[in-house]
Amino acid sequence: MTVLIDSADWPAHGTFWSHLVSDTSLEELHSFAEANNLPRRSFDLDHYDVPAARHKALVAAGALPVSYRDLVRRLQASGLRVSGKERAERARRAH
Repeated sequence: MTVLIDSADWPAHGTFWSHLVSDTSLEELHSFAEANNLPRRSFDLDHYDVPAARHKALVAAGALPVSYRDLVRRLQASGLRVSGKERAERARRAH
């Protein structure tokens, strides 16, 4: 089981955000998120967006802090990464 989290370097909505992913399965990711009270609405196809205020608690709960580059590399290697093309297609279908 490996749940990964990058640094809270992504600004939006008045705070900074991290990405939380699993390099094993989406089931593992959802289970970890649920156990740590992350709302399902913060899930974005292959990751959860996590506000900076939650970063330390998620690391304490077992998320492994990694660089953004390492997070993406490991997500791609797992086969769970949603491509930019697929992301755009899903967004188009949602509207």
